[in-house]
Amino acid sequence: MPDIDRINAAIEKIKQPLDRRRREEPILRGGIQAAGLSEFIASMDRTQQALGDLQHSNLRSNQQAIQELNQLLQQGQSELETDFRNTLREDSDPVEPLHYITKNIPFPSLNLDNASKLRVINQYTVSSGGQKGAAGSAQRTANIYAEVRGPYVKTTLQNLAMASVQTVRKTDPNAIYRQGTSGISTYCTAMESLFIAEFENLSEIFGPAQRGHVHVQVCQQALTDFSKTLQDLHVHVKNNIITDCFLAYEIVDIVNRLSIRLDSRKFEVKQPIQQALNPIRDTAQQSFSRLLEDTRSRVQNLMTLPSDSAAVPVTSDTLTRLQTLTLYTHSLSAIMSTMPENSWRLTGPRPTSRPQDATSSVSSTPFNTYIADTIDELLTSLDNKSSALLRGSKSAQGVFMLNNLTLVDRALASHSALAAAMPDPARSRLDLWRKKAVALYTDAWKIAQAILMDQIRTSSSSSAPGSRLSGGGAPNDAAVLKSLSSKQRDEIKDKFKNFNATFDELVARHKGFRMEREVKAVLAMDLHRTIEPLYNKFWDRYHEIDKGKGKYVKYDKAQLAAVLGSLG
Repeated sequence: MPDIDRINAAIEKIKQPLDRRRREEPILRGGIQAAGLSEFIASMDRTQQALGDLQHSNLRSNQQAIQELNQLLQQGQSELETDFRNTLREDSDPVEPLHYITKNIPFPSLNLDNASKLRVINQYTVSSGGQKGAAGSAQRTANIYAEVRGPYVKTTLQNLAMASVQTVRKTDPNAIYRQGTSGISTYCTAMESLFIAEFENLSEIFGPAQRGHVHVQVCQQALTDFSKTLQDLHVHVKNNIITDCFLAYEIVDIVNRLSIRLDSRKFEVKQPIQQALNPIRDTAQQSFSRLLEDTRSRVQNLMTLPSDSAAVPVTSDTLTRLQTLTLYTHSLSAIMSTMPENSWRLTGPRPTSRPQDATSSVSSTPFNTYIADTIDELLTSLDNKSSALLRGSKSAQGVFMLNNLTLVDRALASHSALAAAMPDPARSRLDLWRKKAVALYTDAWKIAQAILMDQIRTSSSSSAPGSRLSGGGAPNDAAVLKSLSSKQRDEIKDKFKNFNATFDELVARHKGFRMEREVKAVLAMDLHRTIEPLYNKFWDRYHEIDKGKGKYVKYDKAQLAAVLGSLG
């Protein structure tokens, strides 16, 4: 009898797992909708327990039952994963990002009930996967989440990615990129907000150990699109580097800030973002020498200069570039900080006409140095070109350089950021350029000065002060005039005539130049300072030789002053 009881007990023990399978099979095959999520998972747990009992029995007769229970669990897990996917899809239709960006509201969250359901399924999948020792089981819901939410994030951002490229296309190839024209800022803002919202969504479902990895998976497609967008923008910048290098500076600034903000949240996306940015950053670094090279080549390619010595457009264009550069000082500081010192400077023989200053050109920042180098390159190239094309007229060279220098001065005066970026040594060199240009212009007036400075001696018997006649005043001009011989009187008459002819020619030439108002004022003041005193002394001493007839003395002192005044 005891043997029969033991046999019956063993049979009952074998039958228990099989009975469990028969009880759980209708629940698991009926699906979550019929049983409810809690009961469905409870049935999965019971089935898992039954499978474990059978596996521990080691009876060959249980192998078929073990296989059937495994199949039942697989079907149940598949049902959970399908429900996870379907539930997730309910809240995963792409949205219009501008609606949320312009109104400064967060992107939509997952439905709370749905999020709760997804969390339960994920927790079961993770725990059951761990129990079975299957490392891949815990990743199933994470993969499904990324497969559904990844396209949602990508598609939501897709229009902004395209707009970032479309907005930089130009109708005027020579137009300089205007700050904020590209949609890259809005694109990055939307991407950041969406990444934050997505992390908050998945944090309701996944545990801390899973969140970072799942977030990277979700963001991957959007990051791939972001990289392609930056590639397209990089191609555009490279093809238009002289006018659109400023777009590169803007992108570097915006994307760097984005990367820092996302990294501060411990999002694991900094590396792919920086990798996507690297080509644009490299091109931004190359642009500095390209801009300098463009300035030099534009001047070198000038076949003629304005006949009236007016400033040339390359000066205004270069100054506009520099003013535009000051809009990107934060970005440029970051870009230049990783460059070798002064690596933008051009190679080749340096001109000898550049004025030298004992003050060092080294400034406090690479950006300051670059501003100074650009202006120096511009003025040096212009000076060389004017020496070559206007070598027949130093006056024309001087006026040309002064006109261009005036545009530089105006740009500094009207743009505080550019003025602040101009180091003191560079300002000193501007003064030297100006002195050199004024000297070139006044060189022609030395002829007139020489006429008034020529010395005439009276007879050797005259030893009174003032008997040696020069441009200086004499204590007794009437006596000196009477002491002149007829030959000396003729020389004085010739001097007046020569001066009149030379002065009239110089005045006519002066009026033939196109001068900026500041240039007129500077040159008129210089002529007042040099010509007027000499003429006044000469006139005081010798004007009576004409006896008021105007035959030799064309200008009295007031008339000469009026003519000089008209030059300003």
